[in-house]
Amino acid sequence: MLKFDFNNMMEKCVGKDGFTDAELAAAEAEARSAFDKFAAVRGTGMTEWADLPYTQDAVVEDILACAEEVRNNFDNFVVLGIGGSALGPIAVFTALCHFRYNDLPAEKRGVKFFVEDNVDPERMLALLDVIDVKRTVFNVITKSGATSETMSQYLIIADILKKAVGDEWNRHIIATTSEKKGNLIKLAKKEGFRTFYIPDGVGGRFSELCPVGLLPAAVLGIDIKGLLAGAAAMDKRCSDGDMRSNPALTAAVLQYLAMKKGKNITVMMPYADSLKYMADWYCQLWAESLGKAVDLDGRVVHAGQTPVKSLGVTDQHSQVQLYTEGPFDKVITLIGVEKFRGDVAIAEGAEEFPDVHFLSGHTMGELINTERVATEYALTRSGHMNNTVMLPEVNAESVGELLMFFQLQTAYCGALLNVNTFDQPGVEEGKNATYALFDRRGYEAKKAELEAAPKKDVKYTV
Repeated sequence: MLKFDFNNMMEKCVGKDGFTDAELAAAEAEARSAFDKFAAVRGTGMTEWADLPYTQDAVVEDILACAEEVRNNFDNFVVLGIGGSALGPIAVFTALCHFRYNDLPAEKRGVKFFVEDNVDPERMLALLDVIDVKRTVFNVITKSGATSETMSQYLIIADILKKAVGDEWNRHIIATTSEKKGNLIKLAKKEGFRTFYIPDGVGGRFSELCPVGLLPAAVLGIDIKGLLAGAAAMDKRCSDGDMRSNPALTAAVLQYLAMKKGKNITVMMPYADSLKYMADWYCQLWAESLGKAVDLDGRVVHAGQTPVKSLGVTDQHSQVQLYTEGPFDKVITLIGVEKFRGDVAIAEGAEEFPDVHFLSGHTMGELINTERVATEYALTRSGHMNNTVMLPEVNAESVGELLMFFQLQTAYCGALLNVNTFDQPGVEEGKNATYALFDRRGYEAKKAELEAAPKKDVKYTV
């Protein structure tokens, strides 16, 4: 079971910058209100994601059947998506598959797995250098079917497939999109693509536990029922509005209170390579959900907290100097793993060098966990707020727990900040500008706006 340890957010551990028991007690009414606000809208609008662990029995069976077909008939599975359509699948893949999965011999793995989440042309050319499109399935993921990056990839791949395999090219495309609207569902029906649906009330950054994430995971042989079971277990732990018994609510309140103290940066630092890309997924979840100019009452607030990804112990040698001796503007969240899925003994061999020999007889698992504890101590000793999320081990159930924990924390924190947690107007502005610059029909006014913007002055370029 996941544990959330926030001792080092408290004054008794971290000193004057920490919270007192009285401050937490004073926040209980706000916490209860945030819980009630989310409970009141749960399962409606853009909160359908909260019910995904309970509503997908038939979908899961369909996904498992499709995944088996892919594994039996193809060599490669490529996700074409961006944002939550890519970050979630990457995070779960790296968490639950072999570190060198694609490099393993075929008999020790399933299909090779790739996620193309950018439109860098060199990246696309590199992909085409290492796959045989005739032996590849492409999973095109976009709810709207209007995502420029994903649909540009689709157009490229569709053209290549038509030339390479002829009339059966549609067997190589699986669409994951809205059931009711958008360009991709229209294309899927026209071309006869296998299709999975993203529920209307599930936004991209909350989509890992629907077909967006479940299909790639199933193709990789990951236990998707275990993922959903872990998410359900965390959801049930968080069914009480008393923050003392609701770990996600407690975590949300602490970040909210920290923001009020000027902690405008949150650092996510897993001490496990398997969870490295969970920090990337979290950064999108936190930034897009909470970074809002106005609140629900129309007041200009410029809310939010900048998420930063880090990795223990790698970034002890690049970032921790700042975290221990730099500004008091951060909360650092460490993620630890009690038991790794394997371990490596540190051999004897340097008896004459005490500075090295002390490591002999221990294991790498001991070393990484010891360094996590040491970093926690260094942060705390220097008076910098930190907390720790502990997983018993990294498996499907614990990863499902972790995903739901952070999603609920984000929803509660949005309620505390009184912002719309589930929209992304800032992202849409960039999308609209792209459409205008490419002369997309209907964006003439935006094009005129861009052309009227102040022109760059050469004197400010060196």
